[in-house]
Amino acid sequence: MRSTYVPALQVDSQSTEDHHPATPRRSLLLNASREPLCIVTLHRAVSLILSGKAVVLESDGRYLHSAALALPVPQVLCLTRYVHVPFRASVPPTRRTVLQRDGFRCGYCAGQADTVDHIHPRSRGGPHEWTNVVAACARCNHHKADRLLSELGWQLLVTPTAPRGGSALLAATVRPHPSWHQYLESVA
Repeated sequence: MRSTYVPALQVDSQSTEDHHPATPRRSLLLNASREPLCIVTLHRAVSLILSGKAVVLESDGRYLHSAALALPVPQVLCLTRYVHVPFRASVPPTRRTVLQRDGFRCGYCAGQADTVDHIHPRSRGGPHEWTNVVAACARCNHHKADRLLSELGWQLLVTPTAPRGGSALLAATVRPHPSWHQYLESVA
């Protein structure tokens, strides 16, 4: 694969939002069908734009400047040609991804969740999969322990499902930019 030369670019000092210089800038990359593909670094985003392989859909209002070029800082990019993706790896149900999927809300009491609970306990043969894990507050998780919901008379407030499409990408992202949500939710 040939690499594209990226000229020395500097971000202008006029910013619409605070951004720490040590924080890596990322952009959401969409397929030509507007399906989320992945998250790319600023360097890769600029490379795709300059090579004509992608166009900027959303920008944060700042510009990258070089001697002969002013380019908007991309938040969302779209490829100009469709790329067939034969296999999409699923996101594993980790503590972080489950908490993000459930919005940091307890599946039993809707309080602030900080732990993950297996609905059908692992000690009773319950699998560690998306449909068997839910975010839970420490109080509910401790009270439930290794019991079944039917034994406690409890009901889930949410139906746990495996994230797919854009929501899987969102679950794998630490802090998605607000401009990404409309593209990620459209395929969820």
